[in-house]
Amino acid sequence: MNIKKALMNYFSVKENDSDFRTEVIAGITTFLTMSYIVIVNPSILSAAISLPGYTSDQVLQMLAIVTILSSAVSIFIMAFYANRPFALAPGLGLNAFFAYTVVLTMGIPWQTALAAVFVEGIIFILLTLVGARKYIIKAFPEPVKFSVGTGIGFFLGLIGLQKIGIVVNDEATLVTLGNIASDPVALLSILGLFLTYYLYAKGIRGSIILGIIGTTIAGYALTSVGVVDPGVLAPKSIPAPQYDFTPLIGAFLDGFTNLDAIGFALVVFTFFFVDFFDTAGTLIGVSQVAGFLDENGNLPEMEKPLLADAIGTTFGSMIGTSTVTSYLESAAGVEEGGRTGLTALVVGMLFLISLIFIPLAAGIPQYASHLALVVVAVLMIRNITKVNWGDFTHAVPAAMTIIIMPLTYNIGYGIAAGIITYPIVKIGTGEWRDLNIPQIVLALLFVIYFYVRTGMLA
Repeated sequence: MNIKKALMNYFSVKENDSDFRTEVIAGITTFLTMSYIVIVNPSILSAAISLPGYTSDQVLQMLAIVTILSSAVSIFIMAFYANRPFALAPGLGLNAFFAYTVVLTMGIPWQTALAAVFVEGIIFILLTLVGARKYIIKAFPEPVKFSVGTGIGFFLGLIGLQKIGIVVNDEATLVTLGNIASDPVALLSILGLFLTYYLYAKGIRGSIILGIIGTTIAGYALTSVGVVDPGVLAPKSIPAPQYDFTPLIGAFLDGFTNLDAIGFALVVFTFFFVDFFDTAGTLIGVSQVAGFLDENGNLPEMEKPLLADAIGTTFGSMIGTSTVTSYLESAAGVEEGGRTGLTALVVGMLFLISLIFIPLAAGIPQYASHLALVVVAVLMIRNITKVNWGDFTHAVPAAMTIIIMPLTYNIGYGIAAGIITYPIVKIGTGEWRDLNIPQIVLALLFVIYFYVRTGMLA
């Protein structure tokens, strides 16, 4: 029996009304739409992770390797265990929360942040194995669940616009428009952003990675002809290859020493909350496109893809990256006809092949890689339509969730604001019977947390 026939039989390709060629094309399509993460995730995490004796370029390449490996392992589990065409990788938003909020703002060591991701992954595995998902979903207010994606979108947009020089600090107003006309980084970033939006609007697969590469090439070209000085738009040299990532392996274990229990718990909670509902929402959304949902709108054997996600998160934390989650870009492959784990297998293999290009990842300027944040931000903000804005008891917690996230640079604070205000407005409108005990307990716990935290900071 040849390999092609064996794969067709294992993944039940014909039984799922598909064929080998369709599955392969679907896998290539999904990879192209999400391949930007190989460049963007290391760029974000490297802002927070440093290793004595290693240069920033070497750390960047290490992070690119763990990004690829964590993605590939979780995707292979999705393929062979769940037999679904879903792809996974370190999630945007969660990596930004890891780097810019937990490490750089809260001052928590990056090893401890990895420990929090590890704990979140273990909790996710256990809850998935015992089938507790439906009880967890009931504990969280609906408007908060529906608004988290939009809040993260604004959070990513702010980070991205700052990193590419379009938004800058201002003493009077906190932020303002950068001096675009005289800043070559901001000017080229705007052009790169417009190019990426154009490619995306044209429906070109891989538009984000093409935008990143196109902007990078333009930066190198302008540097080579002497329009700007070396080091402004492009690195002065391509760093030497760095394939040894052992300094990151097991670093999470060091994070379990000298913990601030309350702060650590909030970080774990935030990682879990966002990962859980982002994954569930992605799986349901992509499954709807693929026709996988039953008559009740549920995904049969949903625990299998959830477990792939949870194991990917746990493994990723062990080798040095933030939370792994299912990608909405999987819908691109599904739209091409991908219906089985063979599609996911192709995506995983392409991730492994991309290891060849690791040295080039360090040659991508930060402004080019962060274009992806702004583009993805727009796509996530579209989720704002899921909120029932006509219902005041939904509008208030949703708005608080969305507003607080970017303004405090903290996804967790946004979630907490939504959870706290939900029972307040429900009681105020006389709809207190809609509340359940877990929702009230969560709100009280967050009130206590903020009281303790502000008391510690006073």
